[in-house]
Amino acid sequence: MVRGDRQPKVVVVTGASAGLGRAIAHAFADRGDRVALLARNGTGLEAAAQEVRARGGQPLAVEVDVADDSQVEAAAERVERELGPIDVWVNNAMAAVFAPFLEVTPEEYRRGVEVTFLGSVNGARAALRRMTERDAGHLIQIGSSLAFRGIPLQSVYCASKHALNGLYDSLRAELLHDGSRVQITSVHMPAMNTPQFRLGLAKMPRKAQPVPPIYQPEVAARAVVWASQHRRREIWVGASTVGTILGSRLAGGLLDHYLGRTGYSSQQTDESADPDAPDYLFSPVPGDHGTHGPFDDQSHSRSLQLPLSLHRRSLVAGLGIAGAAVALASRR
Repeated sequence: MVRGDRQPKVVVVTGASAGLGRAIAHAFADRGDRVALLARNGTGLEAAAQEVRARGGQPLAVEVDVADDSQVEAAAERVERELGPIDVWVNNAMAAVFAPFLEVTPEEYRRGVEVTFLGSVNGARAALRRMTERDAGHLIQIGSSLAFRGIPLQSVYCASKHALNGLYDSLRAELLHDGSRVQITSVHMPAMNTPQFRLGLAKMPRKAQPVPPIYQPEVAARAVVWASQHRRREIWVGASTVGTILGSRLAGGLLDHYLGRTGYSSQQTDESADPDAPDYLFSPVPGDHGTHGPFDDQSHSRSLQLPLSLHRRSLVAGLGIAGAAVALASRR
């Protein structure tokens, strides 16, 4: 059901079968939007589609490997044929690898980059082909604080997210050159409680965990929906994201030493890893993995920083008015 008089939007979410992508699909469904769910895991996609429908949205589940450009292009064609012109495309799909650099094989590294970086390149191409032709639309990239600061054991993810920053700098400049009204927003995320820490390829003695503080994916999903309604170049979600990005700019060398001491232990629980556990790098792990990971007890369901970031103009205006009022009062 569409809320109020607003027309439903056609929204594409990649990596929508679990984790953050699924939470993002829920958030758009709550507005009554038409949500195309793109991912490899058919079981998870069907469960996500049922949830989108129950929340008032219209789902379309499409099994696709985002690393394959032809599959992404075919998915985009199907979305527009069955749901209508794409208004919002959210590049979210990724493949986690938790391992020291020298323990990642060339094949594993290549696959991780193909999904996390080239998967977004393919999504951006499919979205922009259509949006630029209509001179309307919004491309949203799920970024990370690790797009600005690499950490040990996640070189595949960090390198891919850094590369995406460069990609979107180029694309924004090209759109401005063409006088296009198509918008691109990068939403940079903190550590989140998603299933990737049990599904990713891990070569560590203990099970993987996000570096605290940990946020529930619904916090980030709300930021993505807000981004789709505003013309903002970047959004930083969570105080830890702000601290990581600014800290890397101001004291990168000190962070190197700090992460060298703490970066391994902070990304592992006290529980021994299962060396035979399946991972989703080359093929989906069977089953429905839901939205949350195993860290609910440690995760924040809200961010005090986020409203300040989203409404910074109103905040600055309010502070300016307050300051003027104080100045006038002091003259009396």
